[in-house]
Amino acid sequence: MKSAKNGRDGRTRIIEGALRRFSQDGVSSTTLASLREESGVSVGSFYHHFASKEHVFGVLYSEIQTMYQQAFLDELFRHDTARGGIEAIVAMHMAWCGSHPERARILISERPPRREEPGGPEIAESRRAFFRQVADWWRPHMKDGVLRPVHPTMCYVLWLGPATEMCRLWFTGAHQPTEEEVKALCEAAWLSLRVA
Repeated sequence: MKSAKNGRDGRTRIIEGALRRFSQDGVSSTTLASLREESGVSVGSFYHHFASKEHVFGVLYSEIQTMYQQAFLDELFRHDTARGGIEAIVAMHMAWCGSHPERARILISERPPRREEPGGPEIAESRRAFFRQVADWWRPHMKDGVLRPVHPTMCYVLWLGPATEMCRLWFTGAHQPTEEEVKALCEAAWLSLRVA
């Protein structure tokens, strides 16, 4: 049912409120009462859409992850060269985080739901599918001797670890990345992942 006040349904208002609260206060510090207050829904409306705060987080995290993964894959598959793809993803990561700071804070700072938690199975499956597609792009470059064979976790750390740390500094207000610094992060990722 839509609210006459703003035309948005209760579920949408809860998700939007959760995005604000979780990104500002963190999931562990956000209470169910603050989620309801932020979204302006009644107790009954909340429980009509979600079973718990954890359920809201699982749904929101899944939506954010899907949005980020789609942007990542769209950018990656635009590039035929290994260097072009590696560097473009770092630039895309920085631009995406700058355009979606609340979502990026959650994606970067919060632990994703575990398999037994609400949203966990869907998130795990989405990650598997995502990594399969990244591997499909990576494999020919590896076979050609351009990119190193790297475990997915280490790949993420080498590819986006420094950029993610720069985003953390950015979000705390400690440092605003410059265009030159973003270019340096792109080059550092390439140097870390190429075959020397």
